[in-house]
Amino acid sequence: METIGIQTSAMLVELNISSWTARKLDRRVSDEVDANKATRARAGNYNKNLLAGTQVLDSIIKYAANARAWHNKQTIPWSDNGLRLLPMPLFLDYKAQLNTLEANYNKLVDNFIEAYPNLVSAAAFNLGDLFDRDEYPDAEKVRTKFGFNYYFTPVPMAGDFRVDTNEAALAELKQHYEQQYNSRLEKAMRDVWQRMHDCLTHMKDRLTDEVVDGDIKKKIFRDSLIENAMELIDMMPALNLTNDPKLTQASNDLRKALVGMDVKELRDNKTARESVRMDVEEILSKFSF
Repeated sequence: METIGIQTSAMLVELNISSWTARKLDRRVSDEVDANKATRARAGNYNKNLLAGTQVLDSIIKYAANARAWHNKQTIPWSDNGLRLLPMPLFLDYKAQLNTLEANYNKLVDNFIEAYPNLVSAAAFNLGDLFDRDEYPDAEKVRTKFGFNYYFTPVPMAGDFRVDTNEAALAELKQHYEQQYNSRLEKAMRDVWQRMHDCLTHMKDRLTDEVVDGDIKKKIFRDSLIENAMELIDMMPALNLTNDPKLTQASNDLRKALVGMDVKELRDNKTARESVRMDVEEILSKFSF
């Protein structure tokens, strides 16, 4: 199988965002529950929220989750260890947004660390007999549990093994790498196709009127129905690393179906909804998702 080179059209990026969970196993309470219920073995564990009653830490964890979701949307899977492909045309916008996310995340952490002593005092009140001051690290140690790190690396060249081994072994290593490389690239492109499929099937579902008690009614859908589709279409030239003509055609067909359409028209005009729905169904049928 010929290896498709993407070294100049994409790079690898790894994003790691860590947060303190403020969760602690309370063995004493776990033992009490087992004893009260007369279990003959440990039936479960009681993990308490050390900062019960406050949402400050939850907001940081939610922000981190949203940042990871954005990162996954801009990139394509590559390996099981967190490395993802970032198409080069997206790099400048990606890096600018990443810088903003990092600055905002660090600001949230700074505010949390500043408020931490008061949060511990509030926890003493909220947790009652469950409160144990020894379970709370000092503020500086807590800070080390937060992190926002990312790494950019080039996509390795196929067969670039610089090891001291015999020719037969080197040839086997190169063959193994090329197989893994092609497998990862195939997986990456399946993810892009899946994004297109998910977009199309969601649109088809939302634009298909339903029968309720004998009456035909339109389904509720948000502005994001069109916004998300157009965002995917605009990203497709960058995400289509192998220049798959079918993927390009599917994207172009969807763009054509949405030209001149807006969410308000789709909500108010049954004919417009039906037209776009039929176009979407045709795309799904044409490319055998």
